[in-house]
Amino acid sequence: MARPTYDQLLEIIAEKDRQISRLQTRVAQLEARVVQLEQQLEQATRSTKRQAAPFSKGSPKAQPQKPGRKAGKGYGKKAHRPPPPQEPDEIIDVPLAPRCPDCDGNVQEDHVEHQFQVEVPRRPVVRRFDLHVGSCTRCGRRLQPRHPLQTSDAIAAAASQLGPDLQAMIALMKNKYGLSYGDIQGLLKQTFGVSITRGGAAQVVLRVARRGQPVYDGLRDAVRRSNTVYPDETGWKVAARLQWMWVFVTKKVTLYVIRPSRSGEVAREVLGADYAGRMIHDGWSPYDSFEQAMHQQCLAHLLHRTSVLLEKATRGAVRFPRKVKALLLDALRLRDRREEGTISTHGLASARGRLRKRWDRLLTRRLSHRGNRTFRNHLARHADEILTFLYEPGIEATNWPAEQAIRPAVVNRKVFGGNRTPAGARAQEILASILATCDQHTHDALVFLSNLLRAPADQRPAHLSRLLSTHHIQPANR
Repeated sequence: MARPTYDQLLEIIAEKDRQISRLQTRVAQLEARVVQLEQQLEQATRSTKRQAAPFSKGSPKAQPQKPGRKAGKGYGKKAHRPPPPQEPDEIIDVPLAPRCPDCDGNVQEDHVEHQFQVEVPRRPVVRRFDLHVGSCTRCGRRLQPRHPLQTSDAIAAAASQLGPDLQAMIALMKNKYGLSYGDIQGLLKQTFGVSITRGGAAQVVLRVARRGQPVYDGLRDAVRRSNTVYPDETGWKVAARLQWMWVFVTKKVTLYVIRPSRSGEVAREVLGADYAGRMIHDGWSPYDSFEQAMHQQCLAHLLHRTSVLLEKATRGAVRFPRKVKALLLDALRLRDRREEGTISTHGLASARGRLRKRWDRLLTRRLSHRGNRTFRNHLARHADEILTFLYEPGIEATNWPAEQAIRPAVVNRKVFGGNRTPAGARAQEILASILATCDQHTHDALVFLSNLLRAPADQRPAHLSRLLSTHHIQPANR
């Protein structure tokens, strides 16, 4: 076989170069496709683990578990409705028949049994306030009195109004229980015979929020002064545009904030850039800007990341997430022993030291798996924020208070999709904050909002101290 000439060799090299170029282009296209498919897979995986479950979780089981509690010793005490704590508003006497229905004999009464029934009033209460209007004989000033049950001084065309309890109930139905304005309209009409338009219900919610603005400002100040805060955030819609709902939970206060941004500017707006308290969060990078604060990374989120890595890892790539998961679970078990009082102070210190050494060894491992390296780098950047809860007994290992606070908002978002206007979003954050803080202090939210609606403008800021008190809030005089 003849050896190729110089020109033939050049042509062969040129052809090889063209093949390499085509293959490189193909490889780039395939790598881009892999990235796209990985993103789609990630979105699909996340969609199956969202906070609100889908309507169907798959095919029904062939032998589903029987609903209800199991019979036997573990059944527990059977529940029953206790008698109402208040005195009955109506007593109905139900006498015996004088003759027996079987034999027509005389009937002798032995004793009287009591049966209680709790019912809601179907007929609304209609009040008319006869306002005795006059004027001062000295200065001529017009004087109009105000009853404690009034929510406004308006008369003439605006003289027909809704009562404070009804307005408070509309705010509860919309901002706590997630009913649409159409549902509120239908429920009030069919249940109580109260006619209201959807626009009227929306105006009620905005009015209640305006009355609650001073209380909301006080809640925001209380969060800033708190020494421990649990923040979190989730997507929200305002006028069909993506925004973010933030929540900041402290021991006494829950504050919601809706903003267009998910950046650290929002957290700094609420807490102040120099916040130096303790922050327990999910590791979202904007929280790193609080350099003076003491941080605790949420262990539940870290354990979730290990589970995701273990689902995709093969062969030796499973070792690192397994070791991280085992260490985090050991840390939680140590926390439980401390809370139960089954470990001494010296034993706790020794166990913490051993965990710390294991942690340091984990962070120095050489890893070839890209996902493991990314996770290891995150852990290394926040190495001093993983075991904080073992040194600070007053904080949680996870940000579950914030997760629980934001979950009802997520459920409501799936029902009505967010807010249609910025004013609605403002009302949402004000009322959600007040209602959640009422729950924290076991206050009757309807009573609190009703009292707030009755209060004149100069008395509304004083309701903050009542909200944050441990005493039960009493309804206003009726």
